[in-house]
Amino acid sequence: MKFSDQVIEWIESDRDRMQALELASTLGLNDWCLAAGFVRNLIWDKLHNKEVLTPLNDIDLIYFDSAVIDENADLDYEARLKAVSRFPWSVKNQARMHVRNNDQPYVSTADSMSYWVEVETAVGASFVKGKGVRLVAPFGLEANFNHTITLNSKRPKPNDFKERVLEKEWCDLWPNLKVVS
Repeated sequence: MKFSDQVIEWIESDRDRMQALELASTLGLNDWCLAAGFVRNLIWDKLHNKEVLTPLNDIDLIYFDSAVIDENADLDYEARLKAVSRFPWSVKNQARMHVRNNDQPYVSTADSMSYWVEVETAVGASFVKGKGVRLVAPFGLEANFNHTITLNSKRPKPNDFKERVLEKEWCDLWPNLKVVS
């Protein structure tokens, strides 16, 4: 089975993740996905044979809309989602994130993800009713299945990388992971 098919199967069998995807899809956002730990943690949990999945401590809904870059739009989307669910939403339009990161303007959600500090974090899922779950993974999924946490050579920030690995306690939560910097 291909990595992408396996991940989609895992997501589709997870009631909370499917509910979050369905809710996010109701916003009608352009080029969106639920990213980072939403997919990465699920993969690592499954590879570590965890009976109880790691809780969704935040759900990163990212999208790309260069026509509306005001942060208040993100806050409005968050409020709308929080009004109808118990999930801890964080909504960010990637069309403005290049400013915060001192990058050239991004051209899409996948492009923005390709600048994230860890390769394995740059993975997301979206949902279209009638079409199902679609993955966004600018680096593919192989690193996620290799039990690694890998510094992104496109965003070589080794100090940020080390800090995130320690702060998020990934190696404690998933002890088979290997850090590749």
